Amino acid sequence: MNFRRSAAALAAAVAVIGSAVPAAADTSADPSSPALPAGLYGTTDPQYDGVWRQSLALLAQHTVGVRPAAEGVDWLVGQQCADGSFAAYRAEPGKACDAKVMADTNSTAAAVQALAALGGHDTATGKAVSWLKSVQNKDGGWGYTPGGPTDANSTSVVIGALAAAGQKPQSVVKDGKSPYDALLALALPCSGDGAGAFAFQPDKKGKLDANADATAAAVVAALGQGLAPEAGGKGKDAGGAARCEDSGKPSPDRAAANGASYLAQAVAKDGHLTSSLPGATDKPDFGNTADTVVALAVQGGSAQAQKPLKWLEENSEAWAKQSGPAAYAQLVFAARAAGTDPRDFGGVDLIQRLNATGPAPQAAEGKDATDSAKSDSPFGLWWTIGVFAVAGVGIGFLLSGRKKQGQS
Repeated sequence: MNFRRSAAALAAAVAVIGSAVPAAADTSADPSSPALPAGLYGTTDPQYDGVWRQSLALLAQHTVGVRPAAEGVDWLVGQQCADGSFAAYRAEPGKACDAKVMADTNSTAAAVQALAALGGHDTATGKAVSWLKSVQNKDGGWGYTPGGPTDANSTSVVIGALAAAGQKPQSVVKDGKSPYDALLALALPCSGDGAGAFAFQPDKKGKLDANADATAAAVVAALGQGLAPEAGGKGKDAGGAARCEDSGKPSPDRAAANGASYLAQAVAKDGHLTSSLPGATDKPDFGNTADTVVALAVQGGSAQAQKPLKWLEENSEAWAKQSGPAAYAQLVFAARAAGTDPRDFGGVDLIQRLNATGPAPQAAEGKDATDSAKSDSPFGLWWTIGVFAVAGVGIGFLLSGRKKQGQS
């Protein structure tokens, strides 16, 4: 989920290679930078990840009882094409989608998961799910783009969307093949290199190579879960260390346990995964480590995820600050899955940091507006009251400008 989706890979490469330089400046304060749409989370160019990061931000807020700002939700809904699909970003949402709009399964599936969780968007999610079904491959899976070869990550995020929309993924069949058939075809056996892992795709010769990112996504999807899964071990090895076992064609549960076994070994030494790019020094892979925490916790229980979780708590603050809303959302998902308070994640309030990257949220569920402001704002209740007073005398536009400059 660390921009693991194919169209966002470019943004990920830039982020990794540029990790030694300062984070991008806030474009809202630079008059030469293009204006960002109102309601959008983050201040970096949304061309490759606008819908993705928006969906993750809204979903993460929802999972912890924060009601996202209406303008943030409206922005996401407004990105949908008439056929139900979503592209990574549409700069002109009022213009009808045409052949130049590159709709993709990942953006669409992420939007479904966010809007389904928020509720009240049945028409939008229904159209999106219908579109996803219409571009399912004959092997039961999905590629990033319609008609593209099936990959584990795209198939996994679509499985999460189907489940979020109340569908049974195993019943969504094309030519007799379900999404789980597609995932299992990408699972490695328990012997040889990468035992138990999932491949992203077969290589040109049909060989499967272990891919930790694909494995983390597939473990969660094989258990019928999405981007923000419920906590608690759901798999065969819940409550104990995951084991890799071959017994003919594995079931989805068995494949999930095998994948979790691979991930547990991958983080056993250092507590994190490592990213490798040609010409670049190997670096800790924060995003995929967060996904690994989710996968281990969902498959085997929170105890299985403690080592990578603790590593993230101690090391992820600078990465999340530079990477923006999607990164904060990933950490929220990891904390929640592993039973840790995202408001005290290694001393960092992830919810406050996430909220600050977009429009101010509405009141938290079960609280009135003043309670929400008190818990989410570093300035406290009386500052909030003062804001309302200032707005009441007609100079609220000054605060609006200040808010835009303070977003990251």
